[in-house]
Amino acid sequence: MNILQVCNKVPYPPKDGGAIAILNLATGFSSKGHRVTILAINTSKHQSDPAAIPSEYNTSIDFIYVPVDTRIRVVRLLSNFFFSRLPYNAARFLNVNFSLQLMHLLKNNKYDIIQLEGLYLTMYIPLIRNHSNALVAFRAHNIEHEIWRRIAATTKNPFKRFYLNSLSRRIAAMEKGAIGDYDLLVPITERDNKKFKELGNTKPVKVSQTGIKEEAFRKYTSKEKAKSIFFIGALDWAPNQEGLLWFLENVWTDLKENIPGTAFHIAGRNAPQWLTEKITRYDTVFHGEIDNALTFFDEYDVMVVPLFAGSGMRIKIVEAMARSKAVVSTSIGAEGIGAVHNWHLVIADDKEEMLTTLRKVLENYEFFVKLEENSFALAKQHFSNEKIAEELLDFYKQHLTQ
Repeated sequence: MNILQVCNKVPYPPKDGGAIAILNLATGFSSKGHRVTILAINTSKHQSDPAAIPSEYNTSIDFIYVPVDTRIRVVRLLSNFFFSRLPYNAARFLNVNFSLQLMHLLKNNKYDIIQLEGLYLTMYIPLIRNHSNALVAFRAHNIEHEIWRRIAATTKNPFKRFYLNSLSRRIAAMEKGAIGDYDLLVPITERDNKKFKELGNTKPVKVSQTGIKEEAFRKYTSKEKAKSIFFIGALDWAPNQEGLLWFLENVWTDLKENIPGTAFHIAGRNAPQWLTEKITRYDTVFHGEIDNALTFFDEYDVMVVPLFAGSGMRIKIVEAMARSKAVVSTSIGAEGIGAVHNWHLVIADDKEEMLTTLRKVLENYEFFVKLEENSFALAKQHFSNEKIAEELLDFYKQHLTQ
């Protein structure tokens, strides 16, 4: 098959969940002998040089990047709010140069599958229909409006909360409006599939989670009690910022007093200065951006995921599980993974639960080791990238022959 993946950000380097989801699946497709092209918007936030892509990727995948200025502009935001029904988040990705490049590819290549990586790419479906007979698959990385509704719910500023609620409603309307425009739906989680059914989807569906490459798995059992906790995530993303600050203010201060000697390591890229200053007020080790998340996982014991907003699935949790890590997460953080509470990971949704849970994991060696072993087993059984790519390819082949 000839597959075109259309992306609203570049997938290399794969340092966030979205980029990992795109790149891992692309490598899974190409490893099965299929031709893969990635057409990506090269945004200022995730700007990348195509020349920096290592040969292990660019010899099997064609990467085409189109520079687009997607920075938030106050004047454009206000104009969009008053004079457009399109959510501003989507409008930022509607670009003439990107449309022209997509049109060029469609005119000069015969694609079997065009996979749209995220909601905002569905705006380009009319253009695709005009220039290609390929099957259009919408890969829904999350329920987009849920993210903004949940952020709004935790926002104290009333004006900002009003805008975010309005944005959430517009995105929900866009998600509902896109139903039926595509040929195939590929949600990341079964939960998201149910949400799309509620919105009215009747098109063929294949739930396809983000996979982990075989070389990333490491089965390991700690030889002694846990001594450290860690957090990793993009620190320019509001849910990560809010969750980390909540944890520092409500949990970490008490935890380090109750269990002296415990260390808290924090890693993440693009931390704004104000957040860095707040983090450094606490007795933590701040690593900033790191080169390799997997080796970072290996150095510390218990992952904490204090998320109160978001949607889809947190690939960093699955990566940590693939490295045999014990994980303590909120319910929202653990969504979409299919993990069982107190078996594969532990769920804690408020201060007292989080404190009690972390004390149990840090002080009870047997429980800590059980989480390590069971988290690895879950990742190994359900998140093999090769298996996930193969199953999705079979789904595509089935509908190409109909």
